[in-house]
Amino acid sequence: MISRRWWRGKGLQTTAAAACLLWGGCTVGPEYHRPAVEAPTHWQTQGPWRGAQPHDGLPKGNWWTLFGDAELNQYEAQALSASPTLAGAAARLTQARDFVRITQSGLFPQLTAAASAERQRVSANRPSTGTVPPTAAVTQSAFTIPFTLAWETDLFGGVRRSVEAANAQLQSTAADTENVRLVVTSELAADYFSLRETDAEIAAVKASVELQQKALDLVQSRHAGGVASGLDVAQQQTLLDSTRTQVSLLAQQRAQFEHAIAVLAGVPASTFHVAVRPLTLAPPAIPVGVPSGLLERRPDIAAAERQMAAANAGIGVVRSAFFPDVTLAAAAGLQSRNLASLFDLSSTFWALGVSAVQDVFNGGRNRARLDFAQAGYQATVADYRQTVLVAFQQVEDGLSGLNDLAQAAATQQAAVADAQRALDLANNRYTGGLDPYINVITEQQNLVNAQRLAAQLLGQRLVTSVFLIKALGGGWNASALQTVPLRATANQAFQP
Repeated sequence: MISRRWWRGKGLQTTAAAACLLWGGCTVGPEYHRPAVEAPTHWQTQGPWRGAQPHDGLPKGNWWTLFGDAELNQYEAQALSASPTLAGAAARLTQARDFVRITQSGLFPQLTAAASAERQRVSANRPSTGTVPPTAAVTQSAFTIPFTLAWETDLFGGVRRSVEAANAQLQSTAADTENVRLVVTSELAADYFSLRETDAEIAAVKASVELQQKALDLVQSRHAGGVASGLDVAQQQTLLDSTRTQVSLLAQQRAQFEHAIAVLAGVPASTFHVAVRPLTLAPPAIPVGVPSGLLERRPDIAAAERQMAAANAGIGVVRSAFFPDVTLAAAAGLQSRNLASLFDLSSTFWALGVSAVQDVFNGGRNRARLDFAQAGYQATVADYRQTVLVAFQQVEDGLSGLNDLAQAAATQQAAVADAQRALDLANNRYTGGLDPYINVITEQQNLVNAQRLAAQLLGQRLVTSVFLIKALGGGWNASALQTVPLRATANQAFQP
């Protein structure tokens, strides 16, 4: 006996199938709606930046021009044209676009043509296929030119959902490509400013070396005159040698930043060189905007959102397998025993037909595939919300970092001035015979440490500005994805 529950489930499927047939096709599966995420109304950290006004934002695409450094602009342009990482991302985008075209081909009828010619001998002892038994062997020729036309009607939208998923995946890949561009350009800018900060440190340490060399000459002169002790000379010589060691270590660190820039710019490290130049830039004022706008400006958020859309369409693809596959087919062509009569009207043949295939029992495979697709969609929703949370965190980190570093830089500049005054005072008291020379050495160390820390803080402020711009999306907007999807056209269908 058939249970009422089984009949109700099958009856619903049958009713839906009948409705689709009457209406010329339908699309099964859930319609996509972007899940809501909670966005803060304002940024928590206050600091020396400005909120973006209408038509006010980061430079579109070339955000690094905000720093006003012509050399950085040159390296960024070189990276955009020669970076293997960006070239690989562009190739993956092309591949995703081609996959959409492959998927869209399922919307069109498939026409095949063939030609065959054969000479065959039929056995006289062949089995009888009719009322007249075979009497003799037959040798004959067969020439055939068949054409076959088949079209999957896609009544339940499986192909259309596949196209929808492929287009969403294409948009996600386009956003990923923009994110790769943002990562490469921001890493290059960060390495560049780190290199310039190292240049500033090297300049400060070299200036300290010159100062310490003059102090050593003075102490040696005083020692020769019997005023200073040999201990004073040894202490000053030790400090000078240690400071020279710092120059070598900083030079090694600078070389690593230079090599990293070379790789990002697509140039062999052995042929790439960045000239030494002092760090004179100041962090720019960055238009931050409101938190809700971040959802449209971050390419990684857009990529995660498009992954949700693709997974949602995938549910429809799987659900279409619960309904029959209906195919319209037609065959026609020419067939003859003689090549001379192949193109006669009497040699033509044709056939028309329709077929419907439906799984009756498959061990629960379709249900398992549907559960699998639904769980995959829920995973993309969780990934999307996690990406949004991380984006808000990164912006807040950048804002608070700039705020704290700006305050630290201001106090450190005062510390450099204080260290210089303390060194001048220690020198005067030493030459006046009031203090031992160890006080001078201590103040020399304090001055070079203060100068290096000031240079480090300026470099960190610039690097933090770069990563804040990266966290804001680098001037990109998700509206750029609206022009990415491909639409199936007759021109595509008739391409060879």
